[in-house]
Amino acid sequence: MASGEGRRHHDRNFIPLAALISREMKSEKMEKPTVRYGIAAQSRKGEDFYLVKTDCQRVNGNPSSTFSIFAIFDGHNGSAAAIYTKENLLSHVLSALPRGLGREEWLQALPRALVSGFVKTDKEFQRKGETSGTTATFVIVDGWTVTVASVGDSRCILDTQGDDVSNLTVDHRLEENVEERERVTASGGEVGRLSTGGGTEIGPLRCWPGGLCLSRSIGDMDVGEFIVPIPYVKQVKLSNAGGRLVIASDGIWDALSSDLAAKSCRGLPAELAARQVVKEALRSRGLKDDTTCVVVDIIPPNDNSTSPVSPPPKRQNKFIACFFSKKSFDSASSKLSKKLSSINIVEELFEEGSAMLADRLGNEFTEQSTSGLFTCAVCQIDLAPSEGISVHAGSIFSTSSKPWEGPFLCADCRNKKDAMEGKRPSGDEHESKSD
Repeated sequence: MASGEGRRHHDRNFIPLAALISREMKSEKMEKPTVRYGIAAQSRKGEDFYLVKTDCQRVNGNPSSTFSIFAIFDGHNGSAAAIYTKENLLSHVLSALPRGLGREEWLQALPRALVSGFVKTDKEFQRKGETSGTTATFVIVDGWTVTVASVGDSRCILDTQGDDVSNLTVDHRLEENVEERERVTASGGEVGRLSTGGGTEIGPLRCWPGGLCLSRSIGDMDVGEFIVPIPYVKQVKLSNAGGRLVIASDGIWDALSSDLAAKSCRGLPAELAARQVVKEALRSRGLKDDTTCVVVDIIPPNDNSTSPVSPPPKRQNKFIACFFSKKSFDSASSKLSKKLSSINIVEELFEEGSAMLADRLGNEFTEQSTSGLFTCAVCQIDLAPSEGISVHAGSIFSTSSKPWEGPFLCADCRNKKDAMEGKRPSGDEHESKSD
């Protein structure tokens, strides 16, 4: 490990609190929505966990900067990874965000911080030597903006007024995701079904060794580091009509489609909606797995209704149906986007699912501490210029050819990156630690 590992991460970019609050107030041009939520769960294995935190603040001491966190962690091979991720992922994500950002800059920095936080959580949990793993679907609601990061097959869907339901996550199941199968095999894993002998194979596609059905997770050190913790991230901005999020473990999604889950609870307040989704899943499939659901309603201010989503009318004007429009920085497109938002259009701000760390951390920002040292983009320790290794250096997958540019990694995180890309035999690092 580079000699900078023991250094403490210094506070950077000091800005007076009064200046931050003033900036924050100026950025709040639209009144914030009301956020209500409900939770329901039925346990079979005791490996599902959830996190709800509605009092987070971008600027400490400023209530107008409040945002909310909703997350589900579906553990497997034990609950240790799910518990550790629930307790540590949020702090790792927040520590990866530069200080002193205004709201818009903070939202733009979230996707990269989420990648860093997921990888750091996985890296630190694997040091414990435990073999459990977990999915993670992590949702940040800040005003009308929703940012979702996920690994595994827990899912988050968005239901808006009308009859449209959109997935804000991608299932990382080897059985269903061809690109992930190709990535895993290219990185050194083997993909196949369970063999019962005599040439007979049963069940879904799995990664060997280990037999995991997922291509991305946190933990699972016994499977191979090509099972990566790098999340798919999607960020959208809702219109001022609001919307409903349904976040659930695969106990729900193995029984219900996204559309059916959304339709089963329309018109109900969030708490009753979560119970109804679980009830529908159990009625359809029975309690074969832990089944957890969090429903989040993002409701226009001063709206007395209990749910932002009403039962769809029998006949609907197709023009006002929800659809995604890519964010454009062109002024004409921006004006059109503002007009369309008033008739319930969801604007897509960001989407990226690459499993390559160099692609996800980019090169547009290199953080420097007050001591003049650079910072590891994953674990946030300070690095002397001679210690940092560019995330772009020597990548066999990334299209970037800028090994001299940041962001930079410490030696330990660079080893993690190499293992995830199949450039270092999985297990080398763990074996050296046990010697």
